[in-house]
Amino acid sequence: MTTNTKQIIQTEGAPAAIGTYSQAVKVGNTVYLSGQIGLDPVTMQMVDGIEAQIHRVFTNLRAVADAAGGSLADVAKLNIFLTDLSHFTLVNTIMAEYFSQPYPARAAVGVASLPRNALVEADAVMVI
Repeated sequence: MTTNTKQIIQTEGAPAAIGTYSQAVKVGNTVYLSGQIGLDPVTMQMVDGIEAQIHRVFTNLRAVADAAGGSLADVAKLNIFLTDLSHFTLVNTIMAEYFSQPYPARAAVGVASLPRNALVEADAVMVI
């Protein structure tokens, strides 16, 4: 029987929340993963460059998914936010290193700016 009690997910494998939010919240078998930017969880500093930031975003999301008892393979919906949509192809290339078919549903959105001057951010909904 599935319970609708909220469970807060937290891991040292991803950056600590830098605001009034949790890394993820699990309700029943659905996990809502908060947006991740290219912060190194140890130093809490932004990694350099778009390629490193994309890798760090997916690594951070994977750490939170693991802490929730799932994996990136369980992601049903992924949202990606880019300050420069010319990086869309690079996101696709790197995403293929972290996800395999069948891929999650996804949106990619161009935005004016992101926290800590990040170049990319992603959040997800996972069903486990």
